[in-house]
Amino acid sequence: MNIRSEYLNGLMERVIQRNPAEPEFHQAVGEVLSSLVPVVEARPEYITEGVMDCLVEPERIIKFRVPWEDEKGQIHVNRGFRVQFNSAIGPYKGGLRFHPSVYEGIIKFLGFEQIFKNSLTGLPIGGGKGGSDFDPKGRTDLEVMRFCQSFMTELFKYIGPDTDVPAGDIGVGSREIGYLFGQYKRLRNEFTGVLTGKGLSYGGSLARTEATGYGLCYFADCMLRDAGRGFEGARVVISGSGNVAIYACEKAAQFGAKVVAMSDSGGYLYDGDGIDLALVKQLKEVQRRRISDYVESRPRAEYHAGCRDIWSIPCDIALPCATQNELDGNAARALIAGGCFAVAEGANMPCTPEAVEALQAAGVLFAPAKAANAGGVATSALEMSQNSMRFYWSFEEVDEHLKRIMTDLYRNASRAAEQYGMAGNLAAGANIAGFLKVADSMLAYGVV
Repeated sequence: MNIRSEYLNGLMERVIQRNPAEPEFHQAVGEVLSSLVPVVEARPEYITEGVMDCLVEPERIIKFRVPWEDEKGQIHVNRGFRVQFNSAIGPYKGGLRFHPSVYEGIIKFLGFEQIFKNSLTGLPIGGGKGGSDFDPKGRTDLEVMRFCQSFMTELFKYIGPDTDVPAGDIGVGSREIGYLFGQYKRLRNEFTGVLTGKGLSYGGSLARTEATGYGLCYFADCMLRDAGRGFEGARVVISGSGNVAIYACEKAAQFGAKVVAMSDSGGYLYDGDGIDLALVKQLKEVQRRRISDYVESRPRAEYHAGCRDIWSIPCDIALPCATQNELDGNAARALIAGGCFAVAEGANMPCTPEAVEALQAAGVLFAPAKAANAGGVATSALEMSQNSMRFYWSFEEVDEHLKRIMTDLYRNASRAAEQYGMAGNLAAGANIAGFLKVADSMLAYGVV
């Protein structure tokens, strides 16, 4: 083992020691550092000038209580977080997640990933993430509004259009963004582009809802075409049924694929005739119902409780779009046995390290999340641009920008992998390409 590899191993050990009981953060950092060995071999100044040590330490962590009152007058107290991880190339940018699983380690993992994802878009945005362990499911609009107003009453002190621009994530959709923005506007007495994912009537961007799912398919299409494959005629399995999954399903179908399975937290459905996307949209976006209700209108479809076995459905392309570490080694082996030739991550880090290793060893094309699902944050940055200009672009203009960004992103990740002796390894290439832009900016600033 050479000196630089020893240094990176030691750095990883320090990350674990200084951030105990945060396995998702450890996993994200370890995955990136393992890709950077040839980079620090060629550029040792990234070590000697302190870039690597600074990279794994957030610039700022904000943690606060969020008291709110339910419909019965009972007071609840949740925890709120914002991790402002790295602003080397622009203001912090990253979503807010409202889910019971949220704790500091999850937010740090997401914020760390966001650094490289945002860098890969080619746009001037740094990495951050935030959220709360509040669960909006089952809560009334009034309860959600009270929570969001309390959350923003603390958060507004630390964000701004040139400082930190949050967006939505799991549990934070257009309703929550509206309440959050309304409270920010009330507290600051200013109308600025401080949040993205806003409604179209007050500064939102066309194509933002579709962006992550569409971008996932644009990236996957580039990867498939380079390998002499394509979506046309392919059977596709997609986990999840939120924005990412729904619009990945829509774009995959536009590319000529047949999507046969989707899921939510309760279970998954299989429809051999192809998913009726209009029905899924009605259930999930309009009625806020469970995916299990799909079979009431499509009796030939099958619903199965539990999500794990969705990856046992034979398919050509798998798009995990639900949550982190949903696709493990056993699921990867099931996909391989079922003839899957490509996996593209729509959620944040949905594949475990064991799964990634198994997929790559079997020759399955693999598109990592920090590259493949960057379409959402890219379009959020386009929303920021439109807000700054006090201007709106058409859906077609935004979609064209998105397609170009995802195509360039693919090429840059592919080129970086080849340059550092890992041709075809898009996971390594994405880490390297994202890292270089951030690291060179940090070097330019001196020790910061």
